[in-house]
Amino acid sequence: MAADGELIQIVDAALAEANRRAGAWLVCRPGCTECCIGPFPITQLDAVRLRRGLADLQTRDAERAERVRDRARRAVEAMAADFPGDLTTGILDNDEAAEERFATLAEEAPCPALDPGTGMCDLYAARPITCRTFGPALRWDKDALGVCELNFRGASDEEIASCEVAIEGGELEAELLAELPSGETIVAFALAW
Repeated sequence: MAADGELIQIVDAALAEANRRAGAWLVCRPGCTECCIGPFPITQLDAVRLRRGLADLQTRDAERAERVRDRARRAVEAMAADFPGDLTTGILDNDEAAEERFATLAEEAPCPALDPGTGMCDLYAARPITCRTFGPALRWDKDALGVCELNFRGASDEEIASCEVAIEGGELEAELLAELPSGETIVAFALAW
């Protein structure tokens, strides 16, 4: 999907600008894994990107790729009894009861793409949009501004707002998602097979 590359360029350019604006307020660094704990919903586009990233890793470092798959399989097994969705497809249910169950699902488990030895993402270049946009002051189209609680300590609301960058990629993402099966999943299901 060449257009996914375009979407990633849009997001990454906004991220670079947000990082520049945030300067010293931004404490995100390699090895900081606070945002890599607990599952979160990802789109089917994110899942496709992650699987491609894992396939690329397989060609470069088969052992590392197998460790990622193994972590993903173990994560799926660990949450199978409480998974709020279809265990065959990994698609999350889309109702209030599922959201409540999801809120407590393996909330202390690290992301399967996270190398526990290095604290680095083994699939960083293929990471989901959520991972790319969490941390600095970014706004995805009209969605609420979300920043990592570790960043902007001591900053006023005005100082945070002055660092904000809006990403205008929602329409392109919607077009790409329309070409894929519907429903969200999680990283573990995207990588387990």
